Amino acid sequence: MSLKLPAPVTAYLAAEKAKNPEMLASCFASDALVHDEGQDYRGIEAIRSWKQKADAKYQYVMEPLDASVNEKTVKLRARLTGNFPGSPAELNFTFTLANDKITSLEIR
Repeated sequence: MSLKLPAPVTAYLAAEKAKNPEMLASCFASDALVHDEGQDYRGIEAIRSWKQKADAKYQYVMEPLDASVNEKTVKLRARLTGNFPGSPAELNFTFTLANDKITSLEIR
């Protein structure tokens, strides 16, 4: 599926597909916040570490299904399929953007 998304979100999805924590972390602002599985991760190093641990714990593929784009917010629904309880699962990703970077990401 082809979705028209802002550059930082497109870069995030490419890094996710490549399973590249360095590339993924570079999509975020230096003080960005990620909220996932009830935990908060603030800053590039914490986000990189979160991604490395998530990729080690869960082997999965992510398929974007649809998205809504507002001025500074992208809401993306995606299906994750892999070796985790409840697979496949549809999750909502809410990205907040500023200065061509992701400033926050909430995954529910």
